[in-house]
Amino acid sequence: MNFLAAAGARRLCAMRAVFPCLWRGKYFSSGNEPAENNSVTPMLRHLIYKIKSTGPITVAEYMKEVLTNPAKGYYMKHDMLGEEGDFITSPEISQMFGELLGIWFISEWIAAGKNAAFQLVELGPGKGTLLEDILRVFSQLGSLLKNCDISLHLVEVSQKLSEIQALTLTEEKVPLERNAESPVYMKGVTKSGIPVSWYRDLQDVPKEYSFYLAHEFFDVLPVHKFQKTPHGWREVLVDIDPQVSDKLRFVLAPCATPAETFIQDDETRDHVEVCPEAGVVIQELSQRISLTGGAALIADYGHDGTKTDTFRGFRGHRLHDVLTAPGTADLTADVDFSYLRRMSQGKVASLGPIEQQTFLRNMGIDVRLKILLDKTDEPSLRQQLLQGYNMLMNPMKMGERFNFLALVPHQRLHGRSHQTNGRQSKPSPSPVAGFGELAWQ
Repeated sequence: MNFLAAAGARRLCAMRAVFPCLWRGKYFSSGNEPAENNSVTPMLRHLIYKIKSTGPITVAEYMKEVLTNPAKGYYMKHDMLGEEGDFITSPEISQMFGELLGIWFISEWIAAGKNAAFQLVELGPGKGTLLEDILRVFSQLGSLLKNCDISLHLVEVSQKLSEIQALTLTEEKVPLERNAESPVYMKGVTKSGIPVSWYRDLQDVPKEYSFYLAHEFFDVLPVHKFQKTPHGWREVLVDIDPQVSDKLRFVLAPCATPAETFIQDDETRDHVEVCPEAGVVIQELSQRISLTGGAALIADYGHDGTKTDTFRGFRGHRLHDVLTAPGTADLTADVDFSYLRRMSQGKVASLGPIEQQTFLRNMGIDVRLKILLDKTDEPSLRQQLLQGYNMLMNPMKMGERFNFLALVPHQRLHGRSHQTNGRQSKPSPSPVAGFGELAWQ
């Protein structure tokens, strides 16, 4: 959303006339970090030059530069996932997570009429671990899918991560095709023989019958932060600290900025985060699903329009000051699911958000855990399964913090008519798996 960049804000507000930001969220440090964490990174030098040249930047622009700058961005160069990285995601915690998501897609494929082909599209696939678990379920249920033509489509901006994904999914048994200038910049075949393609933008994925997966994707999209003041909403910006030349600080814009239009008129919170890019993605998904069918499953840390300051950094599995040593830590903000629902603009039906523990229990995680425990007598494996289950389901861990949202065609909830004794019966829709009882037809 380039029109929401800081340049627009500066034109309106004659930036440089900014006010120190007195607000301090709970995720921000006091500025007294240990000296070793205050290193002047290449990204910090880049940001300081940028701010000196053009003025304070929005938090959204800061996030975008820090995470996805082609030369210095955190996601472009780092392997940040797993025990050796900065955070661990659900697929790395337990195989059960991906397996149950695989069941969800098959359940929805069956409920929608067993289309002859479908695309499985994942936004931000991490290391490819989640897809690997999903594909294992597809293979195990091959008798159901034997007549279905399946293809994988991965939307990934990081060359580093795309190479890791390719190794995970294909083991490069068939040489990969690479074309950096093409919208499809890499192609291959998975270990089970399914064609897989990589894209930098969802817009480039073929508009065909598809199931979409966005797991911990929306929480890293750039957010604009706003503080309510006696003069109305003011955007939080990032500026150079006048007292310390190689340190950044937060300031408030002196007047309205373009992204303020995304704040609801009846907003009651005194601090809000808005993510225009998330709205664009949801609109694209909604348009595709309404025209070609399929469904989208979104899983992320988030809330339903209730939280305020959630912008935070992670480094080495610990909270990290978001303005310190930029480019060395992950930046994230909780997803506002109420905003995602609004952005679907009624083109599709939305279900949720519901807490992860509820979704996974509805999907049968307790039964799956028992089966896996019965299959092994190895104490270490049993402990690993139980620890993974606890991490996914415990309300104090991921069980209540993580949420699921589904987007489905309106007709999916209305059911399909069928003939009984020569008469057309009323539609009897099956529940959407995870958001009700799991039902096979």
